[in-house]
Amino acid sequence: MGATRIGAPYGPWEPADPDEAASLLSALPAPWWIAGGYAIELALGRAVRSHADLDVMVLRRDQRHVQEALAGWEWWAADPPGTLRPWARGERLPARVHDVWCRPGPAAPWRVQIMLDEASGGTWVSRRDPRVRRPVAAIGATTADGVPYLSPEIQLFYKAAGTRPKDETDFDAALPALTVPQRRWLDGALALVSRDHPWRRRLAHGQDTRG
Repeated sequence: MGATRIGAPYGPWEPADPDEAASLLSALPAPWWIAGGYAIELALGRAVRSHADLDVMVLRRDQRHVQEALAGWEWWAADPPGTLRPWARGERLPARVHDVWCRPGPAAPWRVQIMLDEASGGTWVSRRDPRVRRPVAAIGATTADGVPYLSPEIQLFYKAAGTRPKDETDFDAALPALTVPQRRWLDGALALVSRDHPWRRRLAHGQDTRG
């Protein structure tokens, strides 16, 4: 199979929901976390908006386990600057590849997007800026039903890079629920990479101060 340009016809998305993802990845012998907008919703315990895909974060060092957990599926790597190409069995994806699209077969819709992030020993290291770190054991939480998800302050740190309308929606929803330590962590991380980011002023007040 050849590469397919992202943006060209490459098939529809029918994203799994977090519970289905947890079932699909139940055999994965490595930590993983629901990410993206769903992570915000799991933290809040309620729906916020519709979702075009489902993101799952896995540490890059554990990437081979994804192929084992989703055996029989198709896995396509998003190769910058915007090309989907098959991810060969056993291939170790390079640092420039952060996303893998997964579907049950060639005629099936895409169901899960795997996001690869970095770690050093027991420490998570943000691929956005290696100065932003936290123990791997402290980057997520688990729902009462046993679904792991990325902590909202970490997910918002990644969302702050683009501040698309959906990212603003997620920030608006999450801000009132962030604890003081979570707000301080996010503000400190943003101070390293985007000192003038507009979210910093709102984090300082813990509420919406726009306008």
